[in-house]
Amino acid sequence: MKKKHPPVADLDFARLDLDRRERCGLPEAIYGSGKTPEQIMKICRAMKKAGQPILVTRTSENVFRKVKPFLPGSTFHSQARIITWQPPSPIAQRPLSVAVVCAGTADLPVAEEAAVTAEFYGCEVKRFRDVGVAGLHRLLAVKDEIRKTKIVIAVAGMEGALPSVLAGLVRAPVIAVPTSVGYGANFSGVVPLLAMVNSCGPGVAVVNIDNGFGAGCMAAKFAHA
Repeated sequence: MKKKHPPVADLDFARLDLDRRERCGLPEAIYGSGKTPEQIMKICRAMKKAGQPILVTRTSENVFRKVKPFLPGSTFHSQARIITWQPPSPIAQRPLSVAVVCAGTADLPVAEEAAVTAEFYGCEVKRFRDVGVAGLHRLLAVKDEIRKTKIVIAVAGMEGALPSVLAGLVRAPVIAVPTSVGYGANFSGVVPLLAMVNSCGPGVAVVNIDNGFGAGCMAAKFAHA
């Protein structure tokens, strides 16, 4: 069957991978940081023309105001700093539920990036906020709800203990997201990153510091496998 679009859209400053969804399961996303609003607008126009769903990460409300007129129905998720738009044939929903468990309020931007990304790629997401190990009773109060989900994304800064604790409480695989939240000896997220990589809890996978997008994609890969 002949494809409706070429595999690559060459915009001079960017070469859009329009076959990524067929090849890898998830369409290309737009990393907004470092791109001008005009570049993001041109990329969004090309993706819409090719019938691609659009997800712009690390962006701003100013960019959203520029793209919204030609992306009716698009949404700006302010805390996640993400713009989303679905074409008439959106990404299929999967019944696999994902728990996004956030240690503290300061970790919420990264947690929301993970949650919005997983939702965009078809997952059902349940959010559990401010349940870090500094007040373990808060986590234990919601553990039964978390156990009902099939994938857990654990977002934490400081010493990064939350994923290890969750791995000892749930059957689901735990995707650990270290954040740069913490004081000086946290080394901008290096401490929780190393703590999560060295977790004694079985079934913990770790993404990079502040990489909520990567965690959401990993959850979606599990869901669509």
